[in-house]
Amino acid sequence: MPVIGIVAGEASGDLLGSHLIKALKQQRPDLEFIGICGPKMQAEGAVSLFPMERLAVRGYFEVLRHLIGLLRMRRQLVAYFRKNPPDLFIGVDAPDFNLGLERKLKRHGVTTIHYVSPSIWAWRRGRMRKIKRAVSHVLALFPFEVPLYEKAKVPVTYVGHPLADMLPLEPDHAGARRELKLPEEKLVIAMLPGSRQSELHYMADLFVKTAKQIHQQIPEAQFLVPLVTRETRWKFEEAIYRNDAAELPLTLLFGHAHLAMESADAVVVASGTATLEAALLKRPMVITYRMSPLSWQILRHMNYLPYVGLPNVLAGRMLVPELLQHEATPENIADTLLKLVYDKSAVAEIKREFSGIHSRLRQNTAAKAAQLVLSLLP
Repeated sequence: MPVIGIVAGEASGDLLGSHLIKALKQQRPDLEFIGICGPKMQAEGAVSLFPMERLAVRGYFEVLRHLIGLLRMRRQLVAYFRKNPPDLFIGVDAPDFNLGLERKLKRHGVTTIHYVSPSIWAWRRGRMRKIKRAVSHVLALFPFEVPLYEKAKVPVTYVGHPLADMLPLEPDHAGARRELKLPEEKLVIAMLPGSRQSELHYMADLFVKTAKQIHQQIPEAQFLVPLVTRETRWKFEEAIYRNDAAELPLTLLFGHAHLAMESADAVVVASGTATLEAALLKRPMVITYRMSPLSWQILRHMNYLPYVGLPNVLAGRMLVPELLQHEATPENIADTLLKLVYDKSAVAEIKREFSGIHSRLRQNTAAKAAQLVLSLLP
């Protein structure tokens, strides 16, 4: 029975991995999957040797704090796969963990696929050499990534983004409001502070204070905060009480991020995959992020684009505002968001651009990726 090793490092990777596993099993029901998986991948039958939450660490300083444990886990995983060689290995995103793992497996004759290109287009361009040593084939989610790999002679296939297949081209704003029992006339803000506990450490208080700022200006505004895990929910609840915000019209949701964004007039979102989800749902947004001062200082000196949010990268311009680190204050975020949401011409332009991005990313991704994986399976 063919075995595919697979490792995902966070909620977005778990979603991508689950779609791929489902598409592969439709053609090859005999396939087995084992590695590090989240709940969605496990629901498709994958076996997880370690909790995926242990990989969900972001930022240089945060990774350093967990480095010994991460390295130990990777050594244990390498030892397992050397003893039980998979027929093929797929690393779903998580490049800092997966590329080292893929390099070791490739040395031992395992075909390695990296699903989701690392952000070589934004920063850490020297990473391409590491990718070339580690990866047999890259599955790229965005069309602009393909020429970069072709130039470096790394086998690559553009597969589009599964979220573009999954989400409708025309979001049902009114239907989402009815499902969440939200009044049509009120201003609704969706707030997505991140999926990792390490992100909530820096983002929870910022988002609660931002909601308080907006509430002071628009008392009837309502806030939706979808959170992925109990741990992130606890961290956000702690921030609510810490900032004396228990009376805010703020609803915490377990999951339901798409429904929350679809129902919202605008979104405040931590930089990451959720910014793409908001764009595919055609929502105006403010992208924000905070990290440890050490991580920020290191990142500032990297060669990265003048924008970090995927909607702006895909648009090739600063289409939606980004407020990062020192600029990410509750006052700045609140003022920027309210200015944007009431600018009808800006909102219309954003929605037009997002519709074009959505159409370009619709590629029947899972089936396309599965076809490539099966072609490389011995």
